[in-house]
Amino acid sequence: MKVKGERIVVCGAGGFIGGHLVKYLQEQGAGFVRGVDVKPLEEWHQVSKDAENLVLDLKEKDNCYKAAQGIGVVFQLAADMGGMGFIENNKALCMLSVLTTTHMLLAARDSGVERFFYSSSACVYNGEKQKSTAAAPLKEEDAYPALPEDGYGWEKLFSERMCRHFEEDFGLVCRVARYHNVYGPCGTWDGGREKAPAAICRKVIEAKTSGQHEIEIWGDGHQTRSFMYIDDCLKGTVAITESGIDYPINLGSSELVTINQLVDIVEEIAGVKLKRRYKLDAPKGVNGRNSDNARILKELGWEPSIRLRDGLVKTYEWIEQQMRADARR
Repeated sequence: MKVKGERIVVCGAGGFIGGHLVKYLQEQGAGFVRGVDVKPLEEWHQVSKDAENLVLDLKEKDNCYKAAQGIGVVFQLAADMGGMGFIENNKALCMLSVLTTTHMLLAARDSGVERFFYSSSACVYNGEKQKSTAAAPLKEEDAYPALPEDGYGWEKLFSERMCRHFEEDFGLVCRVARYHNVYGPCGTWDGGREKAPAAICRKVIEAKTSGQHEIEIWGDGHQTRSFMYIDDCLKGTVAITESGIDYPINLGSSELVTINQLVDIVEEIAGVKLKRRYKLDAPKGVNGRNSDNARILKELGWEPSIRLRDGLVKTYEWIEQQMRADARR
């Protein structure tokens, strides 16, 4: 299966990854792209004029059937989510996203959809394997025995199983990627849902602009993560969707850094050095998480490879532009 020429719907098109994905699919020659999101159109991160853009709440079953009508490929990215601060404090909201995926699977099955992509998360992985900052990279089999992130991670793991059983029982071809910390321009950078790269960029810009030269870091800064730039995410998402990979697979960078090192990189981009104040009681997630890319390399001969610093330069510049525009209003 190739996306070129296909009729496609992107669920969550008003979000960060979804907005980029709509444009990427159009660039790849998709025959028709429908974007769907619950947010009013003016609140979408990006709006592609060449797509059919619908404002629908996909937690409602009837709306999922509208979204899937006449469609060959579904990209199900829609979810109520954000950074660790949001996830840890909104477990029920995160769990409710299961309605969207369940109803979209039903709609896809009943509407003759040929292929269904589901965006899962590294939050499905067993927390016992992420206690150390030096934890080994997470392999796909490390999701079991199950002990995922409470709320958000459980919903993602359950929805992975739903995709598996819809393929087994109904023949709906499903592909699942476990995203690891996606970042880049046109994403959330303030308001409480932003993830670490955007939050750090914003805080560094604020400190530089104000002249206070101090930054608050959640946790002790020693927690380790890998961060995947949006361009790698888009390429991997489409490649996995088109592939024969019939099990959940990691989609993430294997470039591991501490949060302190992430701050180092952004400080260097900004040309400042800041005093660090650690908020030890703030949500910080697991101590260590990285993507084992052995399987994606074997299956696709490719892995996300855009260097963190290169992606952060573009992200920092975009957030700085947004903050300057806000200051002029």
